[in-house]
Order: sequence, then C-alpha cells, then structure tokens
Amino acid sequence: MSYRDVYEKWLNSPALSEAEKEELRSIANDEKEIESRFFAPLEFGTAGLRGTMCVGLHQMNIHVIRHATQAFAEVIKAEGPEAVKRGVAVCFDCRNHSDEFARETACVMAGNGIHVRLFESLRPTPEVSFAVREYGCIAGVNVTASHNPKEYNGYKVYWQDGAQLPPHHADAIAKKMEELDLFDSIVRMDYDEAVKAGLITLMGAETDEKFLANVMGQVNDKAAVEKVADTFKMVYTPFHGTGYKLIPEALKRLGMKHVICVPEQMVIDGNFPTVVSPNPENPEGFYLAVDLAKKEGADFILGSDPDADRVGIMVRNDQGEYITISGNQTGVLLLDYLIGAKKRTGKMPEKPVALKTIVTTEMARKVAETNGLACYDTFTGFKFLAEKKDKLENAGEGKVIFAYEESYGYMLGDYVRDKDAVTAALSLTEMAAWYAGQGMTLYDALQKCYEKYGFYGEKTLNLVMPGLDGLKKMADLMAGLREHPPVEIAGVAVAQQKDYKDGSVVNVSDGAKSTMELSGSNVLRYEMTDGTSLIVRPSGTEPKVKVYILANGATKDVCDEKVAKYAAWAESLKG
Repeated sequence: MSYRDVYEKWLNSPALSEAEKEELRSIANDEKEIESRFFAPLEFGTAGLRGTMCVGLHQMNIHVIRHATQAFAEVIKAEGPEAVKRGVAVCFDCRNHSDEFARETACVMAGNGIHVRLFESLRPTPEVSFAVREYGCIAGVNVTASHNPKEYNGYKVYWQDGAQLPPHHADAIAKKMEELDLFDSIVRMDYDEAVKAGLITLMGAETDEKFLANVMGQVNDKAAVEKVADTFKMVYTPFHGTGYKLIPEALKRLGMKHVICVPEQMVIDGNFPTVVSPNPENPEGFYLAVDLAKKEGADFILGSDPDADRVGIMVRNDQGEYITISGNQTGVLLLDYLIGAKKRTGKMPEKPVALKTIVTTEMARKVAETNGLACYDTFTGFKFLAEKKDKLENAGEGKVIFAYEESYGYMLGDYVRDKDAVTAALSLTEMAAWYAGQGMTLYDALQKCYEKYGFYGEKTLNLVMPGLDGLKKMADLMAGLREHPPVEIAGVAVAQQKDYKDGSVVNVSDGAKSTMELSGSNVLRYEMTDGTSLIVRPSGTEPKVKVYILANGATKDVCDEKVAKYAAWAESLKG
C-alpha cells in the first residue's frame, strides 16, 4: 500500500470523526505533508511510541493509541488468564489530549477483559511505576512525551517489575501491530460501562499517600533540614506539569518551611506558555524561577519536567549568580552526599552499589570506588538500570543506593523502577539544606568534590538529522564509523575502539581483541590516549545522533580544552 492509499483508507474510514476527516481533506493538495503523515507507522520501541499530535499513521492520535493498546492487550492475554486478572495501571501527564488518550487506552484494555487501574487525574511518571508494583499489575501505560515540545505526545509502556518494557515484549507488541488492522481489529468498551462493570477503577489520593510514604522513607537526615528550616529558601517550578502537587508536599513533609513555587508555572497547561521547551536541561526555561529566587534570596532552584520523572537544579555560584549544574554534576553531588549521609546516620547497607549508564560521567565511578562502593555501567535507559539493580540484589551481590543517568534522571529506593523527580527533589533538597547548615552552597560543594576526586568535564552534542532521509543519514554515519574505525581523533591517538553492538574491544596499538560485559546496542565508544571517552549513539526517540564527550584532567582548564577540541570533531560528523 502506498502512502496515498493509506491516506485514502483513513479518509474513508467510519472510525474517523467528521473533524478528523476535515483535517485530512485540508492537506489533500499537499503531497509532502501526506507523505510525512502516512509513509509508515510510528515505530513501537522499548520507549513505546512518541510523535506529534495530528491525524495520520505516523502521528499520535486516538486511532494509533487504540491500535497500540489492542496489540498490547493481545500480548498480555497471551501471558494467560492470571495476567489478564492482574490488570494494568494507566497514568497520564499534562499534555494536550493526554487524558483522552489515557481513557481510550483504558477502554480498549477493558474491551479485552483486562482490568484497568486508571489515575483520576494527571500524576508523575514514577507513580505509575510504583502503582504497577504496589498493586501487582502485569503492566502499566503512561501517556506522556516527557520533556518534548508541546506538539508531541507519547505512549510509554511498563512491565510487571515497574520498569519500562524489556526489548522482547516491545518486539512482540510491534509485531502484533503489524498483524492487526489499525481500525477493524479494535475491541473497546464504553468508558461508563467499563466503570460500572468494575473493569476500570480509579486511583487517587490513597495511591498518592502510599507513594509518598515510600518517598519519605528515603530521608536520611531530617535534622539537617530542621536546623536551617527557618532561613533556608528554595524556588520550585513544575514547568506546568505533574510535579505541582506531590513535590511541594514531599518537601513540606521533609520539614521545609520556605518552598517558593513559580506561580505562572504552577498552572497545568499542555501548551507550556511560559517556556520554549519544558525541559530542565535547558537553562532558559528557568528565567521566571531565577527572577523569583533573586527577589526572595533563595538558596537554590529546582525544576521538574512535565511528567516529573526528571529534575534539574540551579545553584548560587561564588559571584552570587544562579547557574545551572549539569545532570552529570548533580548526580555526582548527590552520590557523594548520600554516601556521607548514610554513613553518618548508620543507614549504609552492606555491599553498597552505585549504578550509572555508559554515557554518564566517569567521575561517578571515582566517587563510588573512593568510598568503597562498587559501580556498574548499563546501557542508556532506566529499564537497564532497573534490570541491573534487580539482578545484583536478587543474587545478593550488592544493594543499590543510587542509580542515575546524565540526562537528569535519578532513581532511589526500591518502590519504583524508573527515574523519579519526586524522590530526587526530596534528596536534593535535603542535601542543599545540609550544606547550608555547613555554611556552603551546592556550588561550593561541587568545587569541594572536584578538589577531592579530580576534575571532570562532559558535553553532549546532538547531531540533528530531520526529514525522511534522517534515519538513513543516521544509519550511514554509524556504518561509516564501523567500516573505517578512527585511529586518531582531533590529533589524539585512539587507544581502544569499542563496539557495544557485539561487545568487541580492539586495542589500536597492537590490534589485540577482547570483549566487554555489555553488548547488543548500537553504540560506539573510543577510549583516547589522553583519558577521554567519546561515545556515539543514535537517539531512540528523536532523529538525531548523540555524541558524548567524557573528559578528565588535572585542572578545569585542561578538561574544558579537551571538551572543546572533541566537540569540533563531533560537529564534523554531520557531513
């Protein structure tokens, strides 16, 4: 079927409303637009689906949602009657159409006889991971596009451990989607009927309380907060999203008296009217928070992304200016603090472990190992961190006290298997308060860490490759690097070439080959003779190739110099 045929099929389908058909008629003479919407279905991967919201096969809309849910329901039914009975938890964020997409998900699951626990209103992403585990569900669905621009929405899928879907289940759903007709295969039940039949039950405050009880269990040193509570001030922004309720509540329970919320951004709004991008990785989104912090004399600023799974902070530097610190730096600070706090309060488990991803700073390993913790790498994504945590703990090989990745995601405790801004906000605030009690800002604390563990510098470059030929360009870039592995980069010799696809390691100097523990991912890594690591990986959710530069050196200037040199090489890969 050509994309034109698919367009016509949609246009003539009784499943579409008159308004949807009108939207399709409006592009009847725009061949490029028709092609971009109908050339192929949205690809279902381990992160589920993500795309822009409009009518079309390659977009996010209720038809694509129903289709994915029907496929997911088939995979659950194939697990047997017990799985069907255990049911699924469904959650959604603040985005336009998120509530509608979540309800459609629930209606299709109910139509297939699968019990649904649906949140009554928007909730943070970690709470669906928690609900899956707490209520013994077989799976979970979260309607969210995390920190993407407002035009996007997504469909994130969890399995019974509360982590995002493992690859073989994602493949099974993708395969089912290929087999099932997008319109005719859907079995759905009317929402009110499903509620009446007990196939959809709503979750609300009772689940929040259970979740918050677990979050508060992560407090290490409440006395540190009480000591400075009268004077210590912070500014918080949820970027119009789901953190607006539970994060201020958790901080209040921690003993914080001065949590000043950015009023304009406490308003739930899927158009994110006050920011270009609701991403705590982008410092420009914090401009309202910075103005408020200056006015109030706040010690630090904290922001969670719209689905409250990631968190970013700004700290006051030695000039009194508020500056962002990266996800790499935040994780290092928090790991160092948790080690100290757990030792101080007698909460350090036996055989403590820290986890990070392969693209996260090597400084985390230095912090862990200097303090007697084991540190393990995983592939990018919290499903891998969660999997490693379970594997280590089930085998009695260690207890994970902290897991994180450089893109502002942190996981603490045993009750979620995903990144969690609610718990991270609690721990970061406790840390900031403890340092305030020592007469230090988090900026001071970071400088102390560099003095203690050495200087590290990181940079991530996004080589954006949009358009229909974007995927081909990405594939060509990776293939080219495999065919002609570099032996020198930016005038520095490559010591080792690592390919995470097959786990192979090649020593450039003598050609000796060995293998790594990790394999099965389309990622290349170069260990340079100056101690820098360069990692190249295509994004799983967006049309771009990411290049990560992980440098270290005797001083900050040495690190910065290395980062700048390799960044120029990374830019040249765009071709």
